[in-house]
Amino acid sequence: MANDEPKVKRTLHLRFTMPGADPEQLSAMMRASAPFFQAFGNANLKLLRNADDPAKFIQVIEYEAPESFELNRQSIAGDMRFQTYLTAWRAMLPGAVEIDVYVEV
Repeated sequence: MANDEPKVKRTLHLRFTMPGADPEQLSAMMRASAPFFQAFGNANLKLLRNADDPAKFIQVIEYEAPESFELNRQSIAGDMRFQTYLTAWRAMLPGAVEIDVYVEV
């Protein structure tokens, strides 16, 4: 991918419920995924815990991706590094994970 290719900014939200979760273990998983998102360029990852319901979490990932790569999200979804990341999350999470991608307006 060319360095001068236009980039697009995205914000990814992964929402899940995990009763009795160890926030430090979740943070470690999140840090392990950072190299995948950093491969595109700038990336910022946060883990948020609901103040009123400590079993609910949101992982927020703000990243940049080359415009051509982002236009075909199947390329990202099919990336082995991303699949490894998702497999690890699914193994840890007993329930469904809601994933939303946002564009800043």
